[in-house]
Amino acid sequence: MASKNKCDHWPPEATPLAVYNHYTNAATIAVASLRAASTVYKVSHIAYHLDLKTCHCISTHRTSSISASTNSHSNSKRVFKVVKEYTRKLVDLDLFTESLEDWVVENLQNTTNGAQPFSYPFTINELRTFDFALEGVLFQQLFRMPFSPYASVDVKEDEYLALEDFLHAMADGLWRTFWHRKVPLPYFVSCPCYPGSKFYTVEKAISRRSLGGLCGVALVSKARDNRQIHWNEVVELALFRPDITMGNEFGFSSATICEALFYGLHLLLSRRLSKCHAVTGDSVYLLVLDSKFGGVIKLEGDIGKLEPNLSNPYESMVVWLKCHAEVSVSQVDCIWNKLGNANWGDLGTLQLLLATYYSFVKWNGPPRKSIVSLASNHSLRLQRRMMECRFFENENENAIVPFQQADHQHGETSELDHNSNSSPRKQAAHLQLKQADILLLEDQQQGQKSFQIQESLRGGIPCSYTAVDLEYPNELLTLYVGAHPSRLEPSWEDMSLWYRVQRQTKVLNIFKHHDISIKYLPEMMASGRILHSGTCKKQTPGGRCDHPWCGTPILVTYPVGDPLSSIVTRDGPFSSEEALRCCRDCLIALSNAKMAGVQHGDICPENVIRVDNKIQGAGSFLYILISWGRAVLEDRDSPALNLQFSSAHALQHGKLCPSSDAESLLYLVYFVCGGTTKELDSIESALQWRQRCWAKRVVQQQLGDVSPLLKAFTDYVDGLCGTPYPVDYDVWLKRLDRAVDGSADKGKQLNQGLSLKEDVAEFSEASMDGT
Repeated sequence: MASKNKCDHWPPEATPLAVYNHYTNAATIAVASLRAASTVYKVSHIAYHLDLKTCHCISTHRTSSISASTNSHSNSKRVFKVVKEYTRKLVDLDLFTESLEDWVVENLQNTTNGAQPFSYPFTINELRTFDFALEGVLFQQLFRMPFSPYASVDVKEDEYLALEDFLHAMADGLWRTFWHRKVPLPYFVSCPCYPGSKFYTVEKAISRRSLGGLCGVALVSKARDNRQIHWNEVVELALFRPDITMGNEFGFSSATICEALFYGLHLLLSRRLSKCHAVTGDSVYLLVLDSKFGGVIKLEGDIGKLEPNLSNPYESMVVWLKCHAEVSVSQVDCIWNKLGNANWGDLGTLQLLLATYYSFVKWNGPPRKSIVSLASNHSLRLQRRMMECRFFENENENAIVPFQQADHQHGETSELDHNSNSSPRKQAAHLQLKQADILLLEDQQQGQKSFQIQESLRGGIPCSYTAVDLEYPNELLTLYVGAHPSRLEPSWEDMSLWYRVQRQTKVLNIFKHHDISIKYLPEMMASGRILHSGTCKKQTPGGRCDHPWCGTPILVTYPVGDPLSSIVTRDGPFSSEEALRCCRDCLIALSNAKMAGVQHGDICPENVIRVDNKIQGAGSFLYILISWGRAVLEDRDSPALNLQFSSAHALQHGKLCPSSDAESLLYLVYFVCGGTTKELDSIESALQWRQRCWAKRVVQQQLGDVSPLLKAFTDYVDGLCGTPYPVDYDVWLKRLDRAVDGSADKGKQLNQGLSLKEDVAEFSEASMDGT
């Protein structure tokens, strides 16, 4: 420290060697003066003594300065060597934890008395202001943290890829928000194994099979041209462990805190040993996460006050922590939701973001936009929303009120008074029906029919209800309300309603025209337009009048059931029998639709419902493929794109190939059998997931544990994916029928087992040949 203070008056480029050379030159000048003084002796003895005394004083001063500088430089080098040797000895995490854990546990036990053992790294006001500043900031998240008990075998790879992407998304979002929007991020992500080790990318660690040895993910500065990463260049370290609480209901476990302090000390020591002091302040933030929760641990203290003891390095470090350091620990909160997405707006992630922000400040200085300046716009945004809300209320204060039942006994309908001067286009809002409302429908083939609303359809589908026909009130029906024709600039919601009603009506009529009426397809009970109260002034039978509901299309189908998404959420994965039955029933629906030249194009858990099989009795179900509004009838039709369930050909080319529906059906069966699927946010990531999924035979492995027949069917479809060859529905329906309906007969069971082995062998070989 002494040498550092003496060098404070020199320019930054003055190294200790330059200072030493300066004083050496001065000593040379003094010796030359002595020689000159000896020549003066011949002239005057007195002058000789004067000059000799003078030179002696100068020489003594210069020599003492040289000695002080040399000693200081030697001391600095000696301290550097001691600290470096000390750092090399401080490498055993278990010994460090054993030395420190008692102190940590002692502090953690104070939580039982309601006291906070360690100080918080952030105040609640800091977090609230930071939250306001981040309003509207988008953090891209490509990979998702696996959050399912049915995770795949390579879950460790997925977790580290997700963590790597999560840390980069945090850094990039903060940098572009507060520092520079166009300047590239000056940090990159890399993974160390232990203090002093080399850094790897996740892909390199996976290829070397050393993923289990990684301690976490680090943000590293790009300041150096040399790509050999050093620990003093680590801006922030995120430790990743399977369980950071280890049963501690109050927050981090003692072992987790000790491990974070262990790595924090090494970061401070590496910065101390670095010749390039890029970081201001003796503090470091450690992010600690697992696949569910996370928090922040901050270590702050003057590492220069450390008294290294090479014989017992752990004891001296514990003494420094207790006497000269301050440890701050945040609360542990949820980072990932049940789908594996990062909760960007929640407290857990907010703490990680603020720690990363402060780490940036230490490396890059104050940002161009401060937290306070961005948070000050919060009140302006609130005022703007309030003004928009008031404007919306004023615009709709004269809107139509939904139909009200005046006298349910007589089945009459009425509506409340409204301002007839209002614009019909403004009044053309979606019908919002309530329980017991009665709707009068004009069906061109069946005439007028009345339906009474029971409740909104399960699953939150807008403008969809369960209803009963007042003439046959014993059967529940599904009633869809379409978009009003006057909406000249339809939104996505209006287009969805159009597909659900008009387009689906067309497809169901095609099935009816081809005499396709099976229990695995929805049956159209009625379709037409709503009849409003009062006099209708339409000029033609197909026209409409000025009434805001005149001409609104309605579709009524049978039956009503629970979507698979709700069933899996409520009851968990399907059994082998139910998975086979679901696959068989949907395949029957696709086979019959193919005879009419129709492909579904939108197979997903929300579009398959389960209903009770009344013929076979309780406990037996039928699976019905609904929502045929996005069906493909000709080449110019575009299917619905679902990143999780659409076929690869549909995502890549925007159209279906002959095996697209079968491929989507496999993703559906994989989902109901407990298969994990990342939530994807782009077509590119969806295609990458499919490529990886089929390359590693993830679907085959998952379905093979459920049923060998499902695995064989998967192998078959895998060989057809993207080809122009049609699916042979008949051969697979025979095998699925034997597996589903022949399970009660022991003789059939034996035959089924024999044929099943033949199926697996036959179609596994066919799939390998690509035919």
